[in-house]
Amino acid sequence: MCYSGPRMTKGIGYRDWRWQALWWHHFFLLWSTIDGQTRYSIPEELKQGSVVGNLAKDLGLGLSEIFDRKLSVASEAGKQYFSVDAGKGELMVNDKIDREALCGQSASCVLPLQVVIEDPLQLFRVEVEIQDINDNAPRFPSNDIRLEVAESTAVGVNFPLESAIDPDVGSNSLKSYTLSKDECFTIRVIEVAGGRKVPELILAKTLDREKKAVHKLLLTALDGGNPVRSGTAQLSITVLDINDNVPAFEKKMYKVSVSENAAEGALIVQTKATDMDYGQNGEIEYSFGAHTPDAVLSVFTIDQTSGTIFLKGKLDFEETANYELDISAKDKGSPRMEGHCTVHVEVLDVNDNAPEIILTSRPKPVREDSPNGTVVALLSARDLDSVINGKVTLQLPKKTPFALKPSFSNNYALVTSGPLDRESFSQYNIDITATDSGSPPLSSKKTIPVNITDVNDNPPVFTQPSYNVYLKENGVAGSILYSVSASDLDFGENAKVSYSILDSKVQDVSVSSYVYINSDNGSIYSMHSFDYEKLKVFQIQVQAKDQGSPSLSSNATVHVFILDQNDNAPAVIYPSSAALGSLSHQRMPRSAKAGHLVTKVTAVDADSGHNAWISYKVSEATDASLFTVNLYTGEVRTKRAVSEQDDSSQRLLIEIKDDGDPVQSATVTVSILLEDGLHEPILDLRQKAAEPSRKTGRITLYLILSLASVSVLSLVTFLILAVKCMRNSRSSASCCTRRSDFDDYKNPNRNLQIQLNTDGPIKYVEVLGGDMLSQSQSFRSCMSPMSEYSDFTLIKPSSTTDFKEVISVLDASLPDSTWTFESQQVSRNHQLILMTQKRYGCFFI
Repeated sequence: MCYSGPRMTKGIGYRDWRWQALWWHHFFLLWSTIDGQTRYSIPEELKQGSVVGNLAKDLGLGLSEIFDRKLSVASEAGKQYFSVDAGKGELMVNDKIDREALCGQSASCVLPLQVVIEDPLQLFRVEVEIQDINDNAPRFPSNDIRLEVAESTAVGVNFPLESAIDPDVGSNSLKSYTLSKDECFTIRVIEVAGGRKVPELILAKTLDREKKAVHKLLLTALDGGNPVRSGTAQLSITVLDINDNVPAFEKKMYKVSVSENAAEGALIVQTKATDMDYGQNGEIEYSFGAHTPDAVLSVFTIDQTSGTIFLKGKLDFEETANYELDISAKDKGSPRMEGHCTVHVEVLDVNDNAPEIILTSRPKPVREDSPNGTVVALLSARDLDSVINGKVTLQLPKKTPFALKPSFSNNYALVTSGPLDRESFSQYNIDITATDSGSPPLSSKKTIPVNITDVNDNPPVFTQPSYNVYLKENGVAGSILYSVSASDLDFGENAKVSYSILDSKVQDVSVSSYVYINSDNGSIYSMHSFDYEKLKVFQIQVQAKDQGSPSLSSNATVHVFILDQNDNAPAVIYPSSAALGSLSHQRMPRSAKAGHLVTKVTAVDADSGHNAWISYKVSEATDASLFTVNLYTGEVRTKRAVSEQDDSSQRLLIEIKDDGDPVQSATVTVSILLEDGLHEPILDLRQKAAEPSRKTGRITLYLILSLASVSVLSLVTFLILAVKCMRNSRSSASCCTRRSDFDDYKNPNRNLQIQLNTDGPIKYVEVLGGDMLSQSQSFRSCMSPMSEYSDFTLIKPSSTTDFKEVISVLDASLPDSTWTFESQQVSRNHQLILMTQKRYGCFFI
């Protein structure tokens, strides 16, 4: 839409009536103040804030006058597209401008503005020309254009098409059209009134619907912008048919053979013709030729739609051996076109007697171990037909262990020809097929049943080669442990199975004193209850034997695992006096501080797993605030420093529980005597480390030299041992001592048992060896300089007594990976326990 002067053409839209009234007021009163107009030119689609021009400079106004004289800008359009930057005096785009929406396809698009300033009042006219940019692509009214053209249309005929629409103007408007390549059509562009360009489709070559029924073309419209924009439409041209093709048969001659005994209505042959035309011009009707004799019409008939020929009457080979049929195919066009073909029918003689199989002797049962060639039955074959139709051939199914052995004059013997297995096939139903040589050949079948008798050739087979049985200890004697089962593929007595237990030793005692088996059903029963602590696992060899002659057998192994029950209470092994049932007496100084180790209670449980996990707690105490016992190690320590008010005689009742279900427990009573002047046996390393050195500088120098010498000597010794360990393939895992160094001290009867709490973080580890409850112990504590209490306590056998057990208890706060254990038997009654604490890099022996 175009603007000029102070007027506004129709269709501008809504305007602010208040601004219009003010504008007319200024127009009539201040006509003399209107100055010359200013014109700007900008492209459409500028972004908001784009500068149009310096309005203050072009009007000859200073920047201060913009504020002082209250400069304002108004547009005759209903929308304010521009505003003035008061700081710079620049006219700026206030909103994006679409030239096509504002002025349509008008060649000129001018947007007039009124600029008003006060004191004195002045009115300026400013015009902003909106220039077109190529922001619109040509577009067809429909993306799918359809035409129908007869195939008889003359070359050169033109077909006007719908033109594309481009909202842009000038050089950006629609310029040309293109058409995708096609040998039958071209495109031509004509210009009509108003400069509008219209495409025309021109037929350049004669159409042939039978070659191509539909032409798919792509019509493209291009504008003159830079870059060029385009729009496309799909052009579909359907070619209309005319009747210019004759129906043609697939074959000029059809040959078919028909048996003389074919039934009425039998299919003889299906003829088929095609017409390249469309619609009624391509529809075909079939019929016999105009000169077909009545003798043929009485025997055959044809379907007018499908061209199928059927048998209408009886065929007789002796009367007519061949027929020649003339078949016609006509379309429904105008004029009607007609095609022809010939059908040759040959009548075949019929072989109407089937061969017959006669059994000369009844079949007898055959043992499954019979050799090849064993005669099963005698039979013969005959056919009432003559010459080639009476020649008979017998055939057996493939992959059968039988064969036919010919003798004389169509007589045969049925014999075995392969191995027999009654367990796979106990009976064979042998289908013998007799076929003559007629055309078509006739055949008949006869089924001969042959029974296979059993031979004891299969041993009993257990359901699995070995069985695992899990049995709780302390069970009732005579209860069933498990039932094994074996099957025999043989039949009758050969398949009857009996069970027995083969003699073997369990802890030097015959297994038959532990269990027995039912020989009929394979059920295994216990002779008495089992004790897990005495017997954890044993094996039973079960034999299954059939009643054949000779008998066959097979064995299976039954692994019996005794499951532990919590049937043993913890047994106290230290203090030794408490282990023997008497009161344990301990002494401690009154000067003992909090955390002082009074004694250690150690117990073991003959059970295993959770049933053997032991915990300690104080059940009764003379003064519960003075002593505590570690839940897992059994160490009895003071909870606070001893005071003068504490009784000199203290009594503790310590309860020891396992982790079984139900819980088993034991108690030990410890009597503690508080004495004055008794020194603590365990030194506080931290206090000693904290004492200030009072040595002279010379002693310090000596110590430094001594430490350096020891360090160098230790490094050399370590390197020598490392090289020796790497070269010795039979070296020990950690201490680099060869096994042969201790060969004189090995004792195969000594057992090393490590019990760990693996349920979460390690809380305790027990390393047990030797006999229980027959040895006194002594204590040694190794304390880390970084830990308040002992991280590790080792109970070692006294050098003056026999070795009985080694029990090591670790700090419960350490993670699982901070300790490693290794054991080496060094003498008959001693073991070397090497424990490495990774956190501090120390070795404890």
